[in-house]
Amino acid sequence: MPALDVPSAPTGSTPPPQSPATPPTVVGWLGYGGLIPFAALAVASAVAPEHLAWWSPALQSYGAVILSFVGALYWGFAMGLSDVPAAQRSALFAWSVVPSLLAWPALLVGGGVGSTLLIAGFAAHLVQDLRLVRKTALPAWYLPLRLRLTATACACLAVGAVSTVMSRG
Repeated sequence: MPALDVPSAPTGSTPPPQSPATPPTVVGWLGYGGLIPFAALAVASAVAPEHLAWWSPALQSYGAVILSFVGALYWGFAMGLSDVPAAQRSALFAWSVVPSLLAWPALLVGGGVGSTLLIAGFAAHLVQDLRLVRKTALPAWYLPLRLRLTATACACLAVGAVSTVMSRG
């Protein structure tokens, strides 16, 4: 596979200073942009319940994909963090697949139960993030960003679940 060609900054130019507590611009755009489908589908579930047969599976499917993605972060951490002892590295690899293993049955059961499983998966992953930042040197912006993204994703999944349960009234 060819190497990714990333152009360097023009000579004489320096990137703007960035606070260690602020994620890189691209990370912010991608992270918060990734919340758009969550928010749009949660709002759609609440305001157009006649289409829940479409909104609910779409919201849960997106949630499952994103939960699997955040699990994969730990595979990357296991490979990339040089200061991690072998036992912790193995635990990081093992955890990296757990979110996918929670997301898949959530899709199979669907409805409020499926959304609850996804919310539990996101919450469990956040607990893992809290543990990880105590043991490794991650950027200062990582945990606050993960907290905001997780809270928003979980709130949107909860709105979708409540809309589903209420529609069965």
